[in-house]
Amino acid sequence: MSTGMLLAITIAIVVVLALAATAVALMARRRHLRDRFGPEYERTMEESNGRRAAERELREREKRHDALDIKPLPPVSRDRYTREWSSVQAEFVDRPQDAVHDADRLVTSLMHDRGYPTEGFDQQMKDLSVEHGRTLEHYRAAHEVESLSDRSRATTEQLRVAMVYYRALFDELLTNGGRAQPSRS
Repeated sequence: MSTGMLLAITIAIVVVLALAATAVALMARRRHLRDRFGPEYERTMEESNGRRAAERELREREKRHDALDIKPLPPVSRDRYTREWSSVQAEFVDRPQDAVHDADRLVTSLMHDRGYPTEGFDQQMKDLSVEHGRTLEHYRAAHEVESLSDRSRATTEQLRVAMVYYRALFDELLTNGGRAQPSRS
């Protein structure tokens, strides 16, 4: 075999290996985003103009989230929030609409105390999606019912389900989703 032929074969092999490595890296990045965002990954795909735009959006959310000062609650704050939640839950029996409003307020307060910005619902959803993508759809649905209850259009069953959904996110925020909190220097 001539030197030119060996060089051509070597270049072809290098190109194929580079393409394979790139494909593996893209698949790993996609798998990372799917694992991290859970159902929010698919939702973002559906709402975006293509996979690249959606994945860019999710990576931007990760960057913003990483820049936030998300912190665990001290035990005394966790206990206070637990007592407040019990009070809100007890309120549901006599005043379900008020309880749902109070649950929304309590979840927002908990988010704020953990370090999440609370300037707008859409941004809250994006910030929460990075660590709480699995309960985000519940929060979205609970917030929608809370909005309906403002106009007295929510049924008692919808209000009950909203409380269950708020509780799911509340528990995750209160305990950091059962994961150890990274230490900050």
